[in-house]
Amino acid sequence: MATTADPHAIDEATRVAMFRDIARARLFEQRAYDLFMKGLVKGTSHLATGQEAVAAGYAAAMRSDDYVLCTYRGHVHTLLRGAPMDALMAELLGRASGICGGKGGSMHLTSVRHGALGSYAIVGAHLPIAVGAAWSAQARGTGQVAVCFFGDGATNIGAFHEALNMAAVWELPVVFVCENNLYMEYTPIGEVTATEHPAADRAASYGLEGLVVDGNDPDAVYEVATDTVGRARDGGGPSLVEAKTYRHGGHSRADPGTYRPSEEVEEWISRDPYVRYPERLRDDGVDPATLEAIVAEAEAEVDHATNAATDSPVPDPSVILTNVWADGGSSWRK
Repeated sequence: MATTADPHAIDEATRVAMFRDIARARLFEQRAYDLFMKGLVKGTSHLATGQEAVAAGYAAAMRSDDYVLCTYRGHVHTLLRGAPMDALMAELLGRASGICGGKGGSMHLTSVRHGALGSYAIVGAHLPIAVGAAWSAQARGTGQVAVCFFGDGATNIGAFHEALNMAAVWELPVVFVCENNLYMEYTPIGEVTATEHPAADRAASYGLEGLVVDGNDPDAVYEVATDTVGRARDGGGPSLVEAKTYRHGGHSRADPGTYRPSEEVEEWISRDPYVRYPERLRDDGVDPATLEAIVAEAEAEVDHATNAATDSPVPDPSVILTNVWADGGSSWRK
């Protein structure tokens, strides 16, 4: 079932906050791209440019102590959980002040303090971990909810089905959110999956309602996020949401994405939430000066994060074997 939004049911402060999140996320990743092209971001990077409305809608609906788990395309989700931008930028540059001490890089961002329980390079590997986090919250009676973001390609991974089944049987407080950007790396999802909606159409197999939402519409995402997170927190068990969205670039920075039809790219870029959403807010009476100030503040924050990161030293080789285990060390347990 596709969900639609009534933007007038959402208060203005929440909508403005969602645009602030989208602006911070977009400008952060644009700078990350620039730094990658200069050879300062190590390894590769997977940008979520165009997909920010999904993260912003859920961030607005979640409690500060809820959990988020995401894929290697996780810069935006980690940032919008409250992780400091300075430390995230430093992590991308492999610096000692990075959020993982410069040892995680773009694909492995984690900040337990902010409920960001990791971005994962192995497709689908984090869905069972989200089940574990939700099970822990249920057992402790904390009312926390785990929100797990994954791509459309993960719906053909065994861990997806195992995690959905266990979460449903145990009625765990977890929300599974498929960011369906239409491509499994370089392969159109429709060429290798028999259903139109690779996540939502499989929900009935686990006794769940199939929810499809416009992932480029922050208002629509916020409404479905409020419903699904609230149901999980109230003991109603898991949900499976499919957010239809699109990445503007290729799979990673090494991929120009030329396998995609140009008319398809143009159509989705015309629905860019960073452009369309402030237009809607202005039409609904939000002062344009407020929106312009948000962008200016985000630009200044990105500049500060960039300078702080480039001024930070690289990690000392002596720390390479620290923090492998929870006790801070690396010695194998006896």
